[in-house]
Amino acid sequence: MEQDPAEDAEADSSGAEDNLDEQHYTQVSSVPQKRREEVKKKIDETFFYTYEDVYSGPYATGDTEIPTDLLIFKHSFGYDCTRPVNLMIMDRNTVGYVAGNQVILQNLRTKYQKHVRSSSGGGIGFITAHPSKEYFAVGEKGKKPNIVIYTYPSVRPYRILKGGTEVAYVFGDFNHTGTLLASVGSSPDYMLTIWDWKQEETLLRSKAFAQDVYKVMFSAENEEHLTTCGSGHIRFWKMALTLTGLKLQGALGRFGKTAVSDIIGFVELPDGKVVSGTEWGNLLLWEGGLIKVELCQVGRKPCHEGPISQLVFDEGDLYSVGKDGVIRMWNFEVVDTADPVDDTGLVEMEPMNELWLGKNVSLNFITKIHDHEQPFWFAQDTSGAIWKLDLTFSNMSHDPERVCTFHSGGIEAISVSPFTCLMATTALDRSVRIYDFSSNSQLSVIKFKQGGTALAWAPAVVNPEGGLIAVGFEDGVVRIIEIYDPKLLPGHAEQANEIAEINLKQVFKPHAAAVTALAYELKGNVFATGSKDKTVFFFAIEDEYKPIGFICVPGPVQALQWSPPSSIKSTLLILCENGFAVQVPAPLRGKQDAVTTYHIKNLPTQYFHFYSIKSQIKLKEEIARREKEKEQKEKARLEWIKQQKELGLEVEEPKEEEPEEEPLPPIYIPEEPSPILCGFYSAPGKFWLSLGGYDSGFLYHCEFSHDDGENPEKRKDEPFEVIPMENTEKNPIHQISFCTRTPLMICGMQDGSLRAYPLREEGLSVGALKDYWYLNVHDNDNGQIRGICCSHDGGCLITCGGDGNIFTFDFLSEEELPKEIKVTIPPPRRGLEKEKATEDIKDPDADTIEKFKQKKEHKRKMKEAEEKKNKKREELSALRQDFVFLLQKNQELPKHMQLHREEFEMDRRIFEELDRQTLQRIQLVQKQLAWEHEKQFIGVQKLQTQFRDSLEFTLTVHAIQSNHQISTYSLLSVSEKYTQDKKQEDSKGAVLKEKWTALKETEQAEEEISRETSPVHRGSVAFGNEAESLKTPEVRKTTTRYIESRRQKIRRLVEKYDALKAKIMKRRAEWHELYKNKPRHNHENSKDAEEIKEAQENIGCYRLKSATNYTLTEDECISTEKKMMQLAILEDLVCKTTKVNMNKEIVSLRDLKVSTIDEIKSLVKEVKSIQANLDVSEHLPIPPIPQLHPDEVPEKMVECNSNVLLKFKEEQEAKAKLEEPLEGCLSSRAFRHVFLQTPPVEEGDPVAQAGDASAVVTEEQKAFEMEKVEPTEMELEILKREKIKNLYLQEALIKKINALVINFDAELRLLRHKKLKMDVQMKSADLRCITCCEELLILKKLEIHEDLLEEKICALINKQEDIHSKLKSYLAQMEDRKCEIVMLEEREKALYASFEASLGENNEFADVLTDILKKEVECVEKEEVGREAGEQNENEEEDDEKPDVKTDEENCGSESIVFDDSVCPEGCSEDLFLNTIQLRQQRIGIEKALEEEKKVAAVLKKEYNALAIKAKEIETSLDTTNRELDAFQWEKLHELNELDVVVPLRLHQVQCLVDGELPHDFSQTLVFTNQSLQYLQKRIVDLRNEKIMQREIHKKAKEQHKQLLQDKKEMEMEIQELEERCSNLMMEKFGRLVDFEAVQVHSVNIPMEQMKVRIMEKEYEHFMELKEWEERIVVLQHQLTKLTRENTSKLHQLNRFCREKHQLETELESLTTGQGGEFEGTRSADIKETARLESQLTHMTCEVALLREEISQGRLDEM
Repeated sequence: MEQDPAEDAEADSSGAEDNLDEQHYTQVSSVPQKRREEVKKKIDETFFYTYEDVYSGPYATGDTEIPTDLLIFKHSFGYDCTRPVNLMIMDRNTVGYVAGNQVILQNLRTKYQKHVRSSSGGGIGFITAHPSKEYFAVGEKGKKPNIVIYTYPSVRPYRILKGGTEVAYVFGDFNHTGTLLASVGSSPDYMLTIWDWKQEETLLRSKAFAQDVYKVMFSAENEEHLTTCGSGHIRFWKMALTLTGLKLQGALGRFGKTAVSDIIGFVELPDGKVVSGTEWGNLLLWEGGLIKVELCQVGRKPCHEGPISQLVFDEGDLYSVGKDGVIRMWNFEVVDTADPVDDTGLVEMEPMNELWLGKNVSLNFITKIHDHEQPFWFAQDTSGAIWKLDLTFSNMSHDPERVCTFHSGGIEAISVSPFTCLMATTALDRSVRIYDFSSNSQLSVIKFKQGGTALAWAPAVVNPEGGLIAVGFEDGVVRIIEIYDPKLLPGHAEQANEIAEINLKQVFKPHAAAVTALAYELKGNVFATGSKDKTVFFFAIEDEYKPIGFICVPGPVQALQWSPPSSIKSTLLILCENGFAVQVPAPLRGKQDAVTTYHIKNLPTQYFHFYSIKSQIKLKEEIARREKEKEQKEKARLEWIKQQKELGLEVEEPKEEEPEEEPLPPIYIPEEPSPILCGFYSAPGKFWLSLGGYDSGFLYHCEFSHDDGENPEKRKDEPFEVIPMENTEKNPIHQISFCTRTPLMICGMQDGSLRAYPLREEGLSVGALKDYWYLNVHDNDNGQIRGICCSHDGGCLITCGGDGNIFTFDFLSEEELPKEIKVTIPPPRRGLEKEKATEDIKDPDADTIEKFKQKKEHKRKMKEAEEKKNKKREELSALRQDFVFLLQKNQELPKHMQLHREEFEMDRRIFEELDRQTLQRIQLVQKQLAWEHEKQFIGVQKLQTQFRDSLEFTLTVHAIQSNHQISTYSLLSVSEKYTQDKKQEDSKGAVLKEKWTALKETEQAEEEISRETSPVHRGSVAFGNEAESLKTPEVRKTTTRYIESRRQKIRRLVEKYDALKAKIMKRRAEWHELYKNKPRHNHENSKDAEEIKEAQENIGCYRLKSATNYTLTEDECISTEKKMMQLAILEDLVCKTTKVNMNKEIVSLRDLKVSTIDEIKSLVKEVKSIQANLDVSEHLPIPPIPQLHPDEVPEKMVECNSNVLLKFKEEQEAKAKLEEPLEGCLSSRAFRHVFLQTPPVEEGDPVAQAGDASAVVTEEQKAFEMEKVEPTEMELEILKREKIKNLYLQEALIKKINALVINFDAELRLLRHKKLKMDVQMKSADLRCITCCEELLILKKLEIHEDLLEEKICALINKQEDIHSKLKSYLAQMEDRKCEIVMLEEREKALYASFEASLGENNEFADVLTDILKKEVECVEKEEVGREAGEQNENEEEDDEKPDVKTDEENCGSESIVFDDSVCPEGCSEDLFLNTIQLRQQRIGIEKALEEEKKVAAVLKKEYNALAIKAKEIETSLDTTNRELDAFQWEKLHELNELDVVVPLRLHQVQCLVDGELPHDFSQTLVFTNQSLQYLQKRIVDLRNEKIMQREIHKKAKEQHKQLLQDKKEMEMEIQELEERCSNLMMEKFGRLVDFEAVQVHSVNIPMEQMKVRIMEKEYEHFMELKEWEERIVVLQHQLTKLTRENTSKLHQLNRFCREKHQLETELESLTTGQGGEFEGTRSADIKETARLESQLTHMTCEVALLREEISQGRLDEM
């Protein structure tokens, strides 16, 4: 890679990055850094990086034979739509998005893709486009990731930004002009960085927050403002230029009363306010770091149903994008000016427009692009789509268009066709998709009710056409689908619109949980499915899949694999998540008992329970390491001893105490077993496993044991072989696939990367899997590879991951790529077009196959049990009939032979026991229902209190002899609310009056303050600092400037042409509009017609309340309280005064009737007693006794007792018995009743007859005795007198009875007449009440707004009072500060005067002492800034002042002479020197105090000005609110006037008679008062006079019309003369008539000019490219020189090695020839030394050969 020009900048700023996490803001631009920046070289705009040096390619270990270009990226079929912002629009046809470790640039029209790999291989965090669309930024993930800026459309790496975060970038955004880039990182640093990206420099940095940060965006209006948001926070940033440099200051938004919410979307408005979304769908308006209002829809409905993902402010419109699939446009002015109306802070508003994309659409992000000068928006849908939207909201708007569709979320399973280039995928988004990876296109998609979890393409032995696919779903359902070519269906060739279609062939539900694995037996006889419900189901493969049965396994199924073809017996390997592996043979259909259940219990099963051995492996490695260290130490000791002996030194071997070794680590077994991720067969009964968790990092070779009797849970099986896999402890292998074309094992890792291991003939071993090939493909965080497949021919590799991406790779190199292969779609089955559609299982809770079988068996058993019950019932019925027959026989016997009923009872204790049990049950039920009984009792009481007690019963009194009747008024008890409202009638008015009085006083005080403080403002001191902005002029070459000038020239020509064209079109439009507005001859002025119509409708002169100029006084203002009091008074008058009195009279009448009836009853009793003494012929008819009607005593209707309730219960039971069918069996109580019932008394009973006879005899004896006595004359006379008296009394009593009846009826008729008159009055009062109620409803409806306005006025008055009091206090403080400043300045002047006086005249040390006096001693304040992330995540600064005295020489080194203030100059007076030192200290103190006072005064002035501005704003708001209140009062009165009022009239008041009779329809009549009628009659005269005046006006208008016609003729003649003159001039100049518009169109050849500019641009580009190649040649020449020098040094080294070789050979010869006798006994040592030297010589020979090869290679490179 080329030299990075930003390395020096990084080195300079490294010191400033140490304390970034501890500072609230960061200062980067210090004085030393500025000096370095001046020296630092700027990056040339033409500088580019090479893509080959930037991107992260594949990696291969050193000794592997696999080429680095093993896989060539071909196409991406997926889309990570769940990523927060994963959509970038570069032009109208090209979109960009992140796909794993690539950025895909896809042409939507041609579907062509261009991919850009990440530079680090750690993944990509964000992408964002430059505002000009000429660049785009890619923020990456990994350790110390970079941001790479690419150009577009060339996609060349332009800039690389380093050091912005630690782990990953989350979001990035360019400012509006594109000069700056803001980025924010993820955990742990959450660093916010502002970049000058063209110079690769960091401008500002700061920690954004202590929790997750989602977004950062520049303000569109003010590029110095930024906003970040994230988990439970929003923060507002500002780039502020202070005395110490440019700083990044952040203010955390405070939620206040609003619930804390994660904020995803926000936008800054032009005035600085920020609108953000919430999790619950409302909008928050932020101002000054606080929530101003919370916006919702009318009715407190949220703005969106769910979180708001984005907010966009575009061309004055505010758009909100929600997860609910809706885009709403809001009125910006309403949002911007919204103010809270109550304590809740909610403000209701309605969207201007909205667009709903449909069900199951969840929008995440939208971005705008112009297509043919029309704005369009592209939207990212988390449901797996990219939309093209038209948000113009007009009649011509286009419908939403789904541009692309993908899977939503991670891909769960993938499989390829065994015959052609087709693949199938499924995911939890409930879809199955078919792709053609040869042409890179999606062929078909089918959706279901549940998400897919497993998929398998049927092999050729199952389906020779290759169109059958099995798919498992999360609800346990397995669906068999088939793909076919619809064009091959008979009669459907022309109707087919798609290339391929999918048909649901069969559906069944074998499992109760998600299906995790599907597997076809290699012979094609059995199909197996595994699930999380710990079962494996087997099916026989025929025309339809037939269930064989299922087995239970120890854990959730992870994978299924059938034994390879080399196996003799077909077995199934079942891998469970909890560490179990199970092997079973293939079951055969027909040999399993599937009558009652599908559970296979006799299938031979082998288990393997993985027991962790990783800890043992680590222990062995530790022991081996320690042994190796010991051997190395012993070898070093022996070597040292040998060297000492060769030197002739005596060696004493001290006894070294061996250090105590650390204890070996204990054996660790994880509590929870490590999950099995994948595995495969290696041989019959043997298999390899890859595990996750603690046991990751190895491949384990396992074998099933033959001990099947042991409990699988207690087994501890260890693998017999282990292969360590490099760098897989934290990155385990999840998928393993084998390539048939080349012997490779492809592994899919957890971090989304691919590994390829070369395979040898001996299979897997430790040495075979040592070297590998590696490539990062999917996302490193959530891109776990879930599927790897090779194509049918082995030439293509396909991967899918949890990030939703599907990638295809070619195994061949680019030179060997074959031509495009055309895919073959399988043909349809015979008769497919005639088959009915397969009925799908839509209910997720549907029964499984086994459950359906169990239910069927249960039904069969229940049916058998019911048949047995019926047989028993028949037997009981026969016995019952026999018993009844016996009872009848017993009745037919004589009395003395009949058996008593008790004798039929077998045992009485049975019935006693039944009675006891019944009593216990009754008590138990009472206890159980005690709470319910109490509840119902309380409920009845409440109902009676609510309805009966509050209601005065309506009673009706009936006349006795006539049909007249009278009823009371129905009244409710009057509430006490009206009495309370009377006391609070004028409360609000009094409060408002007090506020207005206080407001007037405050205004007067403000005027006085302004008069008093005017001189203070003139004398105030202003403090400020001006920042110098350094602008670097752009250096541009002559060619570029000339091209730009040509472009400007063309642009001016185009603008001139456009201006002329626009002028012509404008003139045409004006003429068109003029002719369009030309009135016709019979045209009538619409304004006049409207005025005539209005005059006709509103003729008259009334002072209407609905007039716009009508003003209301305080007394005329109608409020809810006044209207309620008015209504209360009216109801009180109606109810209490009138209706209550009438009701009392009626009740008294009822009481009179009751007393009358009682009196009549007593009189009738007396009459009857009198008539008893009279002969029957003398009896007078007794009047009937009147009876009370039920409605005369209504209070008794709601009274109930136990008898009434029992009677009601009996009626209900009788009704229920009639409805229910009679059952055949009777209860024990019924049997007992039959047994024990007593026989009825017969007519011939002698006892009863004897009693009756004795009673008759006694009565006859008494009568006989009385008849025997004869009366005397005296007795006869007495009897006669008694008779006359009785006759008189009889007649008198009957007359009295009749008189009572007549008097009561007369009283009732009088009261009835009185009530009828009162009814008329009550109806009129009711009409008035109705009108008052309607007015009250209107007032209630408007009361909220009115109260809000009044409360707002009160709040504004309170605020104004507070601000006025603060202004007074600030003025007083400012005056005090001014006095202090003046006093300090005078003290300073006095100090200097005393110093001058102490010096005297002509003092030779005056200059020295003056310098000492004026010498600055600077107090440097060391600030210790601490940042704490608390509950509110606020930043607090704590300053500990530690004065550190430093002289000017130490600070800046500006003075040339150094003074030592501790030594008095020679010859100077010591007292004078000490006095100067003391004065200097006093001066420093005075200056410091003066500076502090000035700062305080400036702060006070600033706060005073801010408060004054706020006071003006509040005053303006108060006036506005008052006007709103007045307008609201007028609107309220207008609505009240719209109500209809009923006016009852008498006949003499009706004057609109028709033919002397009353009209049938009064809708067109008016009601006037007498005064209004007189006024109307007067108005008739006025209108006659007005009519005369209008006629005169009409006459004048007629004369004016004639004059206008004359002017029109003259203008037409003038126009004709001008046209003739124009034609003559054209003939003179051109010789013919010319169209000037055409001349103007052809005057400028714009395309030719543009082509010239393009030619110049191309020439300039070629020149720059040529220059670049020349520079590259120079670099290569330097490299050639460097290599030549290296080769020369290696030649010298070779020469030196040759000399050493020759010397060693000479020494060897001398040693072999000069041996003496003394060495004869030591031949063994010489032999060893000779062997060592020979090996050294051989090694050196190899090195010489290698050096020669390198030298020859270097020479070839030079050539």
